[in-house]
Amino acid sequence: MVDMSAREHIDALATFISASPSSYHAAETVAAQLEAAGFTRLDERRPWDRGHGGQYIVRDGAVVAWLIPDTVDDATGFRIVGSHTDSPTFTLKPTASSTAVGWQQAGMEIYGGPLVNSWLDRELGLAGRLSTVDGEVRMVRTGPILRIPQLAIHLDRTANDNLHLDRQQHTKPVYAVNDTGLDIEDYLCELAGIDRGDLAHHDVVAFTTEAPSLFGVTEQFLAAPRMDNLVSVHASLSALTRVELGSDIAVMVAFDHEEIGSTTASGAAGPVLEDVLRRVAAGHGVTGDRFAAMIARSSCISADCGHSVHPNYVGMHDPQNLPLVNGGPLLKINANQRYATDAVGASLWARACAAAEVPTQPFVSNNAVPCGSTIGPITATRLGITTVDVGVPLLSMHSAREMCGIDDPWYLARALEAYWSGV
Repeated sequence: MVDMSAREHIDALATFISASPSSYHAAETVAAQLEAAGFTRLDERRPWDRGHGGQYIVRDGAVVAWLIPDTVDDATGFRIVGSHTDSPTFTLKPTASSTAVGWQQAGMEIYGGPLVNSWLDRELGLAGRLSTVDGEVRMVRTGPILRIPQLAIHLDRTANDNLHLDRQQHTKPVYAVNDTGLDIEDYLCELAGIDRGDLAHHDVVAFTTEAPSLFGVTEQFLAAPRMDNLVSVHASLSALTRVELGSDIAVMVAFDHEEIGSTTASGAAGPVLEDVLRRVAAGHGVTGDRFAAMIARSSCISADCGHSVHPNYVGMHDPQNLPLVNGGPLLKINANQRYATDAVGASLWARACAAAEVPTQPFVSNNAVPCGSTIGPITATRLGITTVDVGVPLLSMHSAREMCGIDDPWYLARALEAYWSGV
């Protein structure tokens, strides 16, 4: 059985995931925990005072937080941990409600690359934000109100052999019957306390309402939605609020929109991280050439989930690299730099794991299987700093309900804490 520290961490992770059904909720959940730990929220629209201790900003569904050491000088660098708040899902379309043969349905658009079939026959809620014409933003979250029902086997005898889901026709959830006249956007406005006529637009996604749970004969596993990548967000938050800081500035950034390419104002390809680094450095008199030197002294751990070997599909993995859940976080490697890891970054990760007494496992793809990517190469490209890609191994990645081992999230948090402490 896992020790109590790791069990407490996994319980806290499950609570964090449940509180974060959308990237906007995740950002506010992170903000609330930072506030509880004594961090100060700053407004990007106002000048920042020179600060010590913990500060943070929220930009839409992204969060950047940082801890300043007592002294910032020409030996100081940034130690950055990057993750992302979004997960594959369905987003609510405008003018979403429609009726088909007595069923009322909600129009949805697929976000990112989910395993679409895993969303069938689950009770779904909606969560996100509504914006009024005058610019006010209201958060909203429903209970279980939607379901995408699968066609019965009696009506499609080939379903077990060759299931095909048309993304327009077959993914519209039902939410009422007999033409009740209930419009889904009216319902959201009522929950948010605004008049429908004042609604300008919404950023609302579907989420599965089943709670995270431990399972296995010795409860070795956690099943939950959105673990890719709330596992990493939570691990970095846990580490940042507990760390005994070294001589560098510790930076946690949880970007939005990684699952759709990161090319947004709150994504890794946008300016949010660099904006923060420049402003924080300038507050301590570090600009121009001194800032460029500070960046050259900096590093980044990109923390995103990876793949455990799958016992039913071993041939999809590299035969010499078969990482298992509960074997420690992955060091993610790709010769074509789909992951940013190189020898220098790998040594940085090795030192952090050794200091934290945490196991780690290499991950490299089978040559015949395309490799995904992360915010790591994007961050390395934008900032030009040593970056290493790591992450907790999962099964069922991008499913509506993923699974991990209960040790690995705690291992990751401990390794990140050691990294920020200056090893």
